[in-house]
Parts: sequence; structure tokens; C-alpha cells
Amino acid sequence: MTRLRAASTRLAMLVIMAAAALALRPTLAAAADRAIVLEIDGAIGPPLADYIVRELTAARADETRLIILRMNTPGGLDSSMRKIISTILASPAPVATYVAPNGARAASAGTYIAYASAIAAMAPGTNIGAATPIQLGGNPLFPSDQKSQKDQKDAKPGEPADTETRKIINDAVAYIRSLAALNGRNADWATDAVRSAASLPASEALALHVIDVIADDVPDLLRKIDGREVTIAGKPQRLATAGLDIVVRPPDWQTELLMLVTNPNVAFILMLIGVYGLILEFFNPGAVAPGLIGAISLLVALYALAFMPINYAGAALVLLGVALMIAEVHIGAFGALGVGGIAAFVIGAVMMFPAHAPGFTLSGGVIAGTALGTAALFLLALAALLRRKRPVATGHEALIGAEGETVTWQDGEGRVRVKGEIWLARAAAPLAAGSRVKIVGRDGLVLHVEGMRSV
Repeated sequence: MTRLRAASTRLAMLVIMAAAALALRPTLAAAADRAIVLEIDGAIGPPLADYIVRELTAARADETRLIILRMNTPGGLDSSMRKIISTILASPAPVATYVAPNGARAASAGTYIAYASAIAAMAPGTNIGAATPIQLGGNPLFPSDQKSQKDQKDAKPGEPADTETRKIINDAVAYIRSLAALNGRNADWATDAVRSAASLPASEALALHVIDVIADDVPDLLRKIDGREVTIAGKPQRLATAGLDIVVRPPDWQTELLMLVTNPNVAFILMLIGVYGLILEFFNPGAVAPGLIGAISLLVALYALAFMPINYAGAALVLLGVALMIAEVHIGAFGALGVGGIAAFVIGAVMMFPAHAPGFTLSGGVIAGTALGTAALFLLALAALLRRKRPVATGHEALIGAEGETVTWQDGEGRVRVKGEIWLARAAAPLAAGSRVKIVGRDGLVLHVEGMRSV
């Protein structure tokens, strides 16, 4: 009897466990039947790279069938690009790069990311390529086009003449060819994209096996890649993407804010606001607001500039230009310092950000607007200073003809206020306190006045 009860208890527990497993199975399956879409829109910098890495790391293979990087980028920083690619290659879930929407591009760093992904796809009307790396910074006194004879002798036809540029190009070629080998893509065209900045529209990219598929939208992409075999972490895996739920995870507000402040135009304007705010606080102690706004703006600008490829000589010229204009206001060098300051400001703004860095160039409109605004502030400050510093006439001639007002008066003499000062005064005619008088003469410290007729 006891054995029968034990057997019945075990049977009941097995039935309950089986029922629980059947109940949980649809839930787990539903959790795994999804595709996560991440957005890469704009230049690839540290904030965008952190967002992609964070989402890729958080995605679990048992919960996510596919991760899609919907991309529209002019390129970005090499360090940020390599950080994203390393995370893609280590991801347990397959990653697809999808260049979209229509009219988007995957230039420069975007090409490398597409080659690193298990699936590379494009929407109609998009393009990919132009992956030549650009050296940022350098010595402005010795530009790279001044090649040494040895460099020109060592260079092969079609290669850059300077050794440093060849190193960068060859490293990029080796890197993208290794990515092409991982996913069986066209390595020869990838080499052309790096060496010659070649670029392709979607149809030609598909024909040359640069990408795997052309899709109108994300659902169309999921249908077309269903059943394809890809390699994940060195192991073959067949994709089952038809009918997956699509979950879009755009950048959060912190990432959006960091992307905004790391925009060169915004960072440059914040830097100027910070400098001007601190200057106003210095010349008007106790105003508080200019100093507070200036300090916050300058700290945010310095944070943003730390992530951007800037020319520090250009930044120094911008600050020198501001200093020269301030010096003109206080010294008064007949405009020489002011004109020099404006010239230094404009030249520094042009030099400060690389001209060919994709997504990290300073807008010409921002340069012109800030230069005109700075010049206008300089002229207003100079005009105010000139009004305040009018030539002051002193001595005997400065008082004759001046007007004043009697303060006290009795028996032909009293005190008058002239130009803010109290003087002893005498008059031939009787006067009343508070009446207007005119200075007609002076005898030492005594003024001779006469009354003025009221109109």
C-alpha cells in the first residue's frame, strides 16, 4: 500500500512538471521569436559605439534570433568602428547590417561594419564603399603632400608616396580582407574601396557579392534571409527569420544627448559660449549667471572635444582671436588688434576640425555665423567703451559756461552744484535755492554765477 502511494505521488509530480513545461514552452518560444533593430544614423563616434556595444552585449542568443543594424552613416572614427566590429564578431546572436532607408549610405566605417556582419543587406537607392582611411591631425607646418625622395622611390604605382599613409592604407586593406574572408564576401572589391575609395549602388553590390540581399524594408529582409546558412563564432548556423517579431531599440536619451554635444558644430558653439560667459563674469563680478552658464558650457564642450579629432593649433588660434579682440577693447590699438583677432578666429575655426573627416567637419555657416557674432560683440563693446571714455576737459575753461544748480543761497553768495561737485559761488543778483545758474567766471575756489531764465 505504501509503495502504491509513493508511485502515485511520483506519477502526479511528473504530470505536474510536464504540464508546467508545456505551459512555459510557448512563452520561451515567443521570447526567442524576435529580431532586434538597432539604429546607426550619423557619424560613428564613441556615444554611438557605446550604444551598439551595450545592446549587442545585452542580447541573449536564446531570446533573440537576429540583430539588425539599420545603418545610414558617412563613416566615423576608427576606434569606435573597431569596437563595434569586435562586439559583432563576439555576439552569440547573428548580426545583419541593413543599409536603409532609401537614399542611405554605408560609407567608410560603415563598409567595414557591413563586411563584419553575418548578413549584409541594402535597400534600393543606397550605396556602400569609399572606405579609404583618413589620417587626422598631423603637423600643419609640414603637410603630407611634401614627400621625401626616399618615400617616392619606395612607393609602388598607385600607392601613396609617404610611408605613414601607406602603413595606414595597408593595415586597412588587411583588416577588411580578413572580414571578407569570415563571411565569404568580395575581398578584391573591398581592397578597391580602401585603396581607390570605390563605391557601389545596391544592385551592383549584390551582383559583385559585396552584399547578400536587397530588401525593401525589415520584414522583407527577414523573409529573404530565412533559411540562409551563416557562420557564428566559427560554427555554421541556419537562420529562421520568417515571421519574427520586430523590436526596434533606438538610442536612449543619454546617447542622443551625447551624440548632440559631440557634434562639432554644437561643441564649437558651446566652447564659445563658455569662453564668453567666463569673460563677462570676470569683468562683471557678481553677475553669477554668465559665469555659471559659461562654466557649464565650457566643461561640456571640453568633454565633447576629448572624443573628437581636433587640431589643437586651430583651437589655440580661436582662443587667441578672442583674446586679441578683448585686448582691443581695453587697450585701443585703433582696430589693429581687433582685425587681427577676427582673422585668427576664422583661421583657427577652419583649422580646428579636419576638413575630410566624415561626420566631424565644422559647417561653413557656423564658422561665418560665429565670426560675425564675435565681431559684432567686439564692435558693441568697443562703442560702449568709447562712449564711456569721452575726453574730459579740466581746468578753468571746463567750468566757464557750464550750468549748475544752487544748493544754498543767502546775501549774494552760497553753494552751487556743478558737474557733480559743490562749489562756493557769488552772484550780483539775488538767487533762490534750487534755481539754475550759469558759470561766468572763477576766482580761485569761488565761482561767479548768474541766474538763468526759465523758458
